[in-house]
Amino acid sequence: MEINLPDVIAEVREQFERYESALTSNDVAVLDELFWNSPHTLRYGAGENLYGYDQIKAFRAARPSKGLDREVMKSVITTYGKDFATCNMEFKRAGVPGTGRQSQTWVRTPEGWRVCAAHVSQMA
Repeated sequence: MEINLPDVIAEVREQFERYESALTSNDVAVLDELFWNSPHTLRYGAGENLYGYDQIKAFRAARPSKGLDREVMKSVITTYGKDFATCNMEFKRAGVPGTGRQSQTWVRTPEGWRVCAAHVSQMA
């Protein structure tokens, strides 16, 4: 297996950056697009455990659109072969103590790169 092929890193980074932009601007359509539409997809958030694309989509539709800005402190993208990647980042939100962490597992699907698992947490 080839790790961090430059062209695959570039593809994943582009989608990862689209996700970040959509998250901070509350572009729900793009957020929904970038999650794998599958009952196997999951997202563990700071206050919720979501199982399946339908629960994730419903959460996004109901989430408040304010207070989403954040500063990315560090991000690490690692690709494994041509169809699998992990994206991890540390972030800081104004007025929120500690460091936030986000990890995503991305898989290449026939529709393109999609998040199949995600986890967000806050360190004190």
